[in-house]
Amino acid sequence: MSATPETEDLLRRHAPQVLGALVRRYGHFDTAEDAVQEALLAAAEQWPRTGLPDNPRGWLIKVAARRLTDALRADEARRAREDKVAALTPRDAFTAPPPGADRAPREDDTLTLLFLCCHPNLTPPAQIALTLRAVGGLTTAEIARAYLVPEATMAQRISRAKQKVRGVRFGRPDNWEDRLPAVLQILYLIFNEGYTATSGGSLQRRDLAGEAIRLTRAVHRLLPDDGEVAGLLALMLLTDARRDARTGPHGELVPLDEQDRDHWDKAAIDEGVALVTRALARGRAGPYQLRAAIAAVHDEAPSAQQTDWREILGLYDVLVRLVPGPVERLNRAVAVAMVRGPRAGLAELGALQGELGAGHRLDAVRGHLLERAGAHDEARAAYESAAAKTLSLPEQRYLRARAARLRP
Repeated sequence: MSATPETEDLLRRHAPQVLGALVRRYGHFDTAEDAVQEALLAAAEQWPRTGLPDNPRGWLIKVAARRLTDALRADEARRAREDKVAALTPRDAFTAPPPGADRAPREDDTLTLLFLCCHPNLTPPAQIALTLRAVGGLTTAEIARAYLVPEATMAQRISRAKQKVRGVRFGRPDNWEDRLPAVLQILYLIFNEGYTATSGGSLQRRDLAGEAIRLTRAVHRLLPDDGEVAGLLALMLLTDARRDARTGPHGELVPLDEQDRDHWDKAAIDEGVALVTRALARGRAGPYQLRAAIAAVHDEAPSAQQTDWREILGLYDVLVRLVPGPVERLNRAVAVAMVRGPRAGLAELGALQGELGAGHRLDAVRGHLLERAGAHDEARAAYESAAAKTLSLPEQRYLRARAARLRP
């Protein structure tokens, strides 16, 4: 009998807490993770037949601790630690309480695991893979499919990441505030890859975007007063609210100004607007709050024609002072074009050629602004150049269709 969706959701929610409990008590990140996976599989098999235990988390920790102890006992190379580990009886925090005496789980371990997965010794791809594996609960095969790499390649990446964090003291680092931006950046990268896939036959990978939102919600629950955490969650919700309107019946890309706004998720928009409004009221806005505010202006406009582009441009002016990156400046150029005309927007693009010229987005924006300016031959060439540079099939088809419309 397979696990129900409710059971699967419960297991995924408890997985990082159980892993954190084992690593905190025993260490051995990679062996502990294997033990947790075995406990999750056992639960998926047993719970549909026997019913949920009174304390699912305590059950999982007890089973995983037993599997971990067995694994360590069987490891001849660690015989020196065998007696000590086998003799350890899990603390009260690792056992199910008496009936009726349930207690809140240590959700703090979710954030601690995120900090561990975003250790500065790891590269961003390794941080993403380890986060999805240890905190998101995704299998190696699922992560490999999400990033379109062979499972063996992803397994090696995750294994190397585990080796690098082996021996790192489990617990929130003393300078955890310094590492929080890296945690948020990794979650943002995961969401962006899910919302607009960089390659492949689908425009979106909804499971990946949904996992980023779930993990960001977990961080927000743990740090409810942090404005940038709230801003990132708001940004994800306000952006993901448009997902059902972003593709047509055959998976084709539908640009923002042509989307049917009746298909936008109004509940997600309301939640996102409320989050960013509260965050901005606390004081000085950070980059994620500003991006969320821009998304809110788009989402609250009744139509594309009624979008307040002057407000958006003002928000981008503030954002690029904080984060003068090429993507932020490219997006600001679009806002400039919408307020001051396409030629003004095109004038902003020249300085970005060296930083974004290898990608397709600069040519795609240039094509759009040239088309609005009436320079159809140049626009067609820009669209064709952008289509040749992207690995996303829906984006290729969209860009080539735009170019085809402009042929004499």
